Amino acid sequence: MAFSSMAFLFGFLPLCLLCCFLMPARLRTGRNAVLLLFSLFFYAWGGLRLLPVLLTSCLATWAAGLLAAPGRKRRKAALLAALVLELGMLGYFKYTGFLLGNLKALGLDVPVPAIVLPAGISFFIFQAVSYLTDVYRGTVPPEKSLFRLTLYMAFFPQLLQGPIVRYGDFAPALTDRRENSADAAAGAVRFCFGLAKKVLLADALGQIADGAFAAGDRLTVALAWLGAIAYTLQLYFDFSGYTDMALGLGRVFGFCLPENFNYPYVSRSAAEFWRRWHITLSFWFRDYVYIPLGGNRCSKGRQVCNLLAVWLLTGLWHGSAWNFVLWGLYYALLLMGERFLWGQALDRLPAALRHLYALFLITMGWVLFRCTSLAQVGEMVSALFGFAPGGAWSGEALYDLCQFRWELLAAIPAALPVKNWLQGRLAAKRARGSRTAALALALAPKALAVLLLGLSAVRLLSSTFRSFLYFQF
Repeated sequence: MAFSSMAFLFGFLPLCLLCCFLMPARLRTGRNAVLLLFSLFFYAWGGLRLLPVLLTSCLATWAAGLLAAPGRKRRKAALLAALVLELGMLGYFKYTGFLLGNLKALGLDVPVPAIVLPAGISFFIFQAVSYLTDVYRGTVPPEKSLFRLTLYMAFFPQLLQGPIVRYGDFAPALTDRRENSADAAAGAVRFCFGLAKKVLLADALGQIADGAFAAGDRLTVALAWLGAIAYTLQLYFDFSGYTDMALGLGRVFGFCLPENFNYPYVSRSAAEFWRRWHITLSFWFRDYVYIPLGGNRCSKGRQVCNLLAVWLLTGLWHGSAWNFVLWGLYYALLLMGERFLWGQALDRLPAALRHLYALFLITMGWVLFRCTSLAQVGEMVSALFGFAPGGAWSGEALYDLCQFRWELLAAIPAALPVKNWLQGRLAAKRARGSRTAALALALAPKALAVLLLGLSAVRLLSSTFRSFLYFQF
C-alpha cells in the first residue's frame, strides 16, 4: 500500500489515526499494539503470503539479540547464525534469479525461478543487522519484548523505503513518547509537502524520463539530456517525498525518525552528495561495513579495497542487475579519484564550477541507475555525448518541454534550499519584531500544505497511479 494511493489516504490512514488516538495516552502499550496491528496489515496488503518473511526476520532478530548480548555464552555464534539467516533471506529473494540468470546466459542448463521480492526487505533486513550488531557490541541493550522489537522493524511509516532507523534511536519513544497537537500539525504539513513532491512533481517528471529511456531509434541528443535531467529530478522527489511523508507520519505518532536527505543537488563533489543523499544508508555502510573493514585507518591499497567492497555492495543493495553493479563501481572510482587524485584541485575551483562538476557526474550516475541493460547504458551515454540515432533535436523533446513546463520550472526551486532561505529571512524579521513575518511563519506552511493536499488529491483522481521507485529495492 503506497502512501500516495487513495486506499491509504482515505481509508487506512484515517482509521489508523482514529484507533490510535481513541486509545488513552497513558495506555502506551495499547497505542503500540494498535500501531503494530495496522503496520502488519499495511504490509500484508501487498501480499499476505509475504508477511511470514517479515515475521520470521522479527522473531529471529529478537531471539538472536537475547543470545548475542554481552555476558552470554556463545554469543558470537548466535550473532553469526542470525546474520546468515537474515542476509540469506535477502540473498534468496533478491539475488537468486540474478545469479541463476547469469549462469544460464553462460550456457548452463539451470532453471530460473520467478521469485516475488518482499516489499521493503532490503530496509528491514538492514535494520535487523544494525540492531544485532549494536547489541553484540554493547551499544544498546537487547530488547526483551518481542512485541516492541516487531514494532521497531515493522513500523509502517518507514517499513518500505526507510529511513533506516537504529534501535537505540527508536526504542525510547516506544515507552516514553509524548504526542501533542503541535507535533501532529507539523507532521501533517510535512506529509502534505511530501505527497505533493511525489504526485505533482515526481510522477509528471517520470513521464518524460520513461519516454526518453524507451525512445530507441527515436532517441535524440536533446531527448536524452531531457530524460536524464527529468529522471535525476524524479528520483529525488519520489524518494525524498516518501521520506517527508514517513517523517511526517512518524511525528504525528510521536516518533522522531532520522533525516534522509539534505538537498543533495547543491553538492560540490561526489563525496558531499553521499553525505546528503540517502543519509541513513550511507551511515549504515560506514558503521557496519567500511569501518569494520578498516576504514581510513589503513594503507592506501587497503582503503581502495574497502571502498570497492562498500560500493559493490551498495550497488547490489539497490538492485540485482549489472547496471547497479556498474553504478556502484562508478561511484567507487569517483570517490577514490576525489580522495587520492583530483580532490585538492577540485577544492581550488570556483564554487559554480564545482557545482557543475557534481551535477554532471550525478546525472551520469543516474543514467546508469535507470537503464535496464548494459546495451541501453551504451545507447544513452552515446546519445548524451552527441551520438544519437535520431540526431540532435526532435519534436518529442519540444513537446515534453511544453507539456511539462510548469513541473520542470517548479522542480528547480523545490530541489534547492529555497524554503530554508525564506524561513531564515522571515525568522530574522520576526526577531526584529515584525508581526507580519511571525504570522507568515505560523500560517504560510499550513495554508500551502492544504493547497498542495487539494492539488494532489485532484491529480490522484485524474491520473494513473504510479508506485514509488524505491519499492523495488
